[in-house]
Amino acid sequence: MSDFKFPGESHDFWEFICVDKGDVAVTGGDRQMILNRGEVAFHQPGEFHTVQATGHSAPNLVVISFQCDSPAMDFFREKVLQVDETERNLLADIVIEARHCFDCRLDDPYLQNMPQKEAEQFGAEQLIRLYLEHFLIHLLRRCSQPIPLVKSALRPQPQKATKKKSDIELFNRVVDYLEAHLGGHVTIEQVCRENLIGRSQLQKIFREQSGLGIIEYFSLMKVNAAKQLIRTNKMNFTQISEQLGYTSIHYFSRQFKKVTGMTPSEYASSIKAMADGDFKP
Repeated sequence: MSDFKFPGESHDFWEFICVDKGDVAVTGGDRQMILNRGEVAFHQPGEFHTVQATGHSAPNLVVISFQCDSPAMDFFREKVLQVDETERNLLADIVIEARHCFDCRLDDPYLQNMPQKEAEQFGAEQLIRLYLEHFLIHLLRRCSQPIPLVKSALRPQPQKATKKKSDIELFNRVVDYLEAHLGGHVTIEQVCRENLIGRSQLQKIFREQSGLGIIEYFSLMKVNAAKQLIRTNKMNFTQISEQLGYTSIHYFSRQFKKVTGMTPSEYASSIKAMADGDFKP
């Protein structure tokens, strides 16, 4: 919610908080900071830390706690870093695998216990660990080591790597375009025309990068935006439906339930219950 506030805690393991959308005020020991989209802050073992929304928006956060005694963790003490696209994808992979492992909602910021369930997919727990290690190693390498200068004549130019980078850049550009048009209705033809890309290439890139077709992806973006607006608690459902370009509140409700498994009112009630401390997973 836009008025979310976590009073603070300390523990004998590591934790980091990454902002996916919006911004939050964070303290860690004697440090006070505002974390913006794409920034991650680390809390070392024994460090008292708090977090609260700034009131500007209902932020989306990823918080992960873990045990690690490697000396390499010294790099992350009191650090605030900017994550790149690879690291964002690794965090998303962790969340996906966590859904297979834990018998509780992962969007409850007041959760005190995460009961495990029999894994729905083989190796889910191991993948969480591997993705987390990959995330930390990638972040440490990228932020601590300078990129070596190589003469252009000697620099390798692998065609596949170049194409992959180009596809990712195109995917991100189209996602930015979709985000700028969340309040309206877009067609595949319109996206292709205004982003200078062929229909089959567009669909192929979205399948490869997100596992979804572009219209499915756009629908998911709209529902995520609706969830954020509901948490902000400044509009009713009719206003949210209109702002996001739905043809009717009934269609909005059907699409919302299709994606989340809940109606907008059920989602709003569950969020309020969490904030009041009444939610039981």
